[in-house]
Order: sequence, then structure tokens, then C-alpha cells
Amino acid sequence: MPTVYIVDDSEVMRARIAESVSDIAGVEIMGQSGDPFEALDCIAKSQPDIVILDIRLPGRSGIDILKDIKKESPAPIIIMITNYPYRQYRQGCMAAGADYFFSKINEFEMIRETLSRIGRDDQNKIQPPEKKERIPIIKSFDGNRNTPSPKLDRRNRS
Repeated sequence: MPTVYIVDDSEVMRARIAESVSDIAGVEIMGQSGDPFEALDCIAKSQPDIVILDIRLPGRSGIDILKDIKKESPAPIIIMITNYPYRQYRQGCMAAGADYFFSKINEFEMIRETLSRIGRDDQNKIQPPEKKERIPIIKSFDGNRNTPSPKLDRRNRS
């Protein structure tokens, strides 16, 4: 049974996520926290299969926490959530190892759908999504990962 740990500074949001996913067959919420430091400690001790992680947290960035979590082996599946679904956040999270990235504003139901699929697909073996489901790091026209492609970002044209 996949286990889930929720990290969000909003108690209301943590409760909303927990309520949304609590009845998914094959998924168990093992804990939650609004404090990033407490969350890291609890995640290290409990080793959940999946972490739902907010980007903006008091005292520490969710992206920094993501990087710390992904250093562990085996690393859990990470679902990043935010009220600020800007492209640079999405790209930063995916580059840091996030498996999913959802806006709390208009993709909240994707959290439940993703957990339902994970719980349904394989209750005995948790795997991150196939690469085709991940948002790719797009190489520019010259092959350099750090140079934006003019086709993707007109603001960076010379």
C-alpha cells in the first residue's frame, strides 16, 4: 500500500488534500506537516512512498526540500503543488527531481487522479512515472541545456 506524506504550510490545504485522497483504495496518508524542518525529519524517519510538497514554505523553499529528499535512496515519488504555477517554478522543480507538478488553483484534482493511478496500478511496487509523463528539460536549438530556445521564449531573442 503506497504511503503518502503531505507538506504544506496551510492547515486548510493539508486537510483538503487529506480529505481528497483519504478514500483512495491502496493509498495511506502516514503523516503531514506545515513546518519544512519537521517534515524533512519525519520523511527521513518514516520513508513514505510519495510526498506531496508545497513550493512555498516558511523558513525554507519547497524546492530545497525536494533536493534534500531526492538525495535519499530510494527517493519517494514527489508531487509538487503550488498557488504560483509559473514556468520557472515548474522547470526548477522538474530539474530538481520532482515527478509531478500541479497548480493548486486549476489542477488540484490531478493530485487525487495521480494517487489513484499509483494505488491502482501497482500496490506492491511504487515507481516514479515513465519519462514520457515527466515534463522534459527542453534543449535549445544549439543543444545547450542552459540556453533558451528562441521558439520557446521570445523574450530571450537577441
